[in-house]
Amino acid sequence: MAYIEIEHIDLVYNSSDRAPAGAGTLAVSQANLSIEENTFVSLVGPSGCGKSTLLKLISGLVRPSRGTVRIGGEEVTRPQKNIGMAFQNATLLPWRNVRDNVLLPLEIVEPYRSDGNMEVKRARADELLGTVGLSEFGDRMPWQLSGGMQQRAQLCRALIHSPSILLLDEPFAALDAFTREDLWSVLQDLWRVRKCTVILVTHELREAVYLCDTVHVMSARPGRVISSRDILLPRPRTLEMTFEAQFVHLVQECRHHIGMGKAA
Repeated sequence: MAYIEIEHIDLVYNSSDRAPAGAGTLAVSQANLSIEENTFVSLVGPSGCGKSTLLKLISGLVRPSRGTVRIGGEEVTRPQKNIGMAFQNATLLPWRNVRDNVLLPLEIVEPYRSDGNMEVKRARADELLGTVGLSEFGDRMPWQLSGGMQQRAQLCRALIHSPSILLLDEPFAALDAFTREDLWSVLQDLWRVRKCTVILVTHELREAVYLCDTVHVMSARPGRVISSRDILLPRPRTLEMTFEAQFVHLVQECRHHIGMGKAA
């Protein structure tokens, strides 16, 4: 059994016991997905196909209408504590400095909240900030950081409690191309040092191929996984590799499957 198992999942939004039959929006239908522990995978596909919905199902933030989600063999029935999340917008609290923003999960997630050793917690935050090139910015406020620096801080916040799963929902979509590509390398290095299972939602196919072990392509809504492509490029990957024929072929292959999914 894989570490994360999504089996025959249907999810209908805006439905209720009182709603008439057929009411609501079928976001995903008969979705199946298996993810091995400590791998880096991505979900790609047309807008509205249910990529972010699968992240919510895995995190336990929403329950499926039908089907089962399992992590480590246990069915997901409530929000999971062993998960870190990062989104398109950094959502750093403007009244807290960067270090305190990174520390936020340790203040609200048990058992870390009950551990009062703040010196150890601050050292952990400073260590993480150092790994992403922000060692001198812990005392700065979020508005004093560029967009790319804020996203680095957000990654640190998502990893501060050493989650076993990291869910990334288009974390670099709002950034310029140069900053985005720079953060690909940052994220790759973070994952190689702090192994966990990473699931990345992205519309950028180069990003998916650069970062991931496997790219899962979803169909148009109601979404389901229609293709899974292992990326066997050596690591660590470099930006120079993105111009090589093998890399370009993988990107085009993923694009082809997305086109097929739109037509299905």
